[in-house]
Amino acid sequence: MNNTIRALRAQHGWSQAHLADLLKVSRQTINAIETGRYDPSLPLAFAIARLFAQPLETIFHPDQETA
Repeated sequence: MNNTIRALRAQHGWSQAHLADLLKVSRQTINAIETGRYDPSLPLAFAIARLFAQPLETIFHPDQETA
């Protein structure tokens, strides 16, 4: 799953560690989500959307499916 978390975080001037503290997760979790190595749980995805005051679908985008 692709996402815009890195760009949103940069717009706010937040480090990965600060965002992790706000979401009560590890910095490594934020890094893994940003790089696409980990898809957040639904509650975490909603928490991220609330924090950035954005709809889920503007933050998270499914990968292109291959036919």
